[in-house]
Amino acid sequence: MSDEASAEPRPAARILVVDDDAGVRFTLRELLRSLPGVEVNDAVDGADALEKLSEHPHDLIISDLRMPRMDGMALVRRLSTFPTAPRVIVITAHGSERFAVEAMKAGAYDYFRKPFDVDELLAVVTRALESVRLREENARLSGELNLSRSLVFSSEPMARLAQLVHLAGSRDVTVLLCGESGTGKERVADALVRASPRASRPFLRFNCAALTEELAEAELFGHARGAFTGAHRSRLGLFREADGGTLLLDEVGELAPTLQARLLRVLQEGEVRPVGEDRPVKVNVRIIAATHRDLRRMATEGAFREDLYYRLNVVQLRVPPLRERPEDIPVLARLFLDRFIDRFHTGPLKMPDGFFERLRALPWPGNVRELENTLESLVALSSGGVLNLEQLPAAGPVAETARPAAPQEAPLGAGLKERVEAYERGLVLDALRMASGNRSEAARRLGIGRATLHDKLRKYGLDDGGEERM
Repeated sequence: MSDEASAEPRPAARILVVDDDAGVRFTLRELLRSLPGVEVNDAVDGADALEKLSEHPHDLIISDLRMPRMDGMALVRRLSTFPTAPRVIVITAHGSERFAVEAMKAGAYDYFRKPFDVDELLAVVTRALESVRLREENARLSGELNLSRSLVFSSEPMARLAQLVHLAGSRDVTVLLCGESGTGKERVADALVRASPRASRPFLRFNCAALTEELAEAELFGHARGAFTGAHRSRLGLFREADGGTLLLDEVGELAPTLQARLLRVLQEGEVRPVGEDRPVKVNVRIIAATHRDLRRMATEGAFREDLYYRLNVVQLRVPPLRERPEDIPVLARLFLDRFIDRFHTGPLKMPDGFFERLRALPWPGNVRELENTLESLVALSSGGVLNLEQLPAAGPVAETARPAAPQEAPLGAGLKERVEAYERGLVLDALRMASGNRSEAARRLGIGRATLHDKLRKYGLDDGGEERM
């Protein structure tokens, strides 16, 4: 099959002709269909045009100015309020160019006269369609630029995500970032903020799984002096500190039920009530929420407030796992290798034959975080200027790091307490192994708080006092 035959065709540009004269509509349809790669529809007036636009978006509108019900000027003004307004060309009678100028001041792209010259008409339409194509290309490149400042990628799934980041970032809506652990949701949040009108305002982050309910409440909403034991001074809280800016709520699925109710009030009313104070305080904060959990299922099962889920899920962006974008693995690997070679001062390292192919063949259940940790280990343990492939995870449908080990068994004759503890110790070890040593992730897998996990690590002699791998 030739490259031309296998290439994906470019979507047709949609043009909507709006005129109350059936003869004009017919003539324009036939003329425009002579242009390559266009789809032409028509409407009898502005109201009919809006109805058709609600059913299918169009790239270009060609509209007469004088029509019953809704004329062309009213249509132009209405379209100018759309988030992504189509280009509009207006048709004006000879000698009435001043009306076309008024329409262009209201947002029209260009105009031509009636009765029209065919060459002039096709030239104006061709310029308008090219401007539409350039606008779309600019949006795509702007989105990729914003995202590439946070994430390295070369795959089509991430390019599509970049376009959505550009659109959602610029429109100041609440965004829910979904995706498996380690995919880079926080980096996508960075890109959303850079694309937003709040880019120069505060951008704060809060991990909903990191603190107890009481501490999380005070951290998010603030507290008055003396509101609880240890509150020796008042605190604004993250919502007030982020006023005018953006707040990232990471792992929002771990938020306690009472805090879910308080968060819902912030989203609905735009106000917070600090702990120990009677009066609410108005805040203007954009929320970006991130989670690796299925919030819809949690809401259905009663584990997460359904009304809060719909408030957070205004725009949902899914960050694809690494196995869905294997093209990104070599470029990410080169970035991480350069970083760790510089950090550990190893000097240049030789890549074994088939190294990047081997990386692409692995499933990477821990996603980008696991790839980064693995390459850090490879470089740190390199010897003689060569990477040791034996340090890589086991190949296969499921990597060894994601396959739970059999629960540890207590010695024969042990009592119930010893057997329960041996089983629990095995579960803790399995969770740590599956989370590539990341304690926050291990705690989430076990369904316990990080402090509880640390207590169990000390209890079973598994706490080496080292830093948590992120």
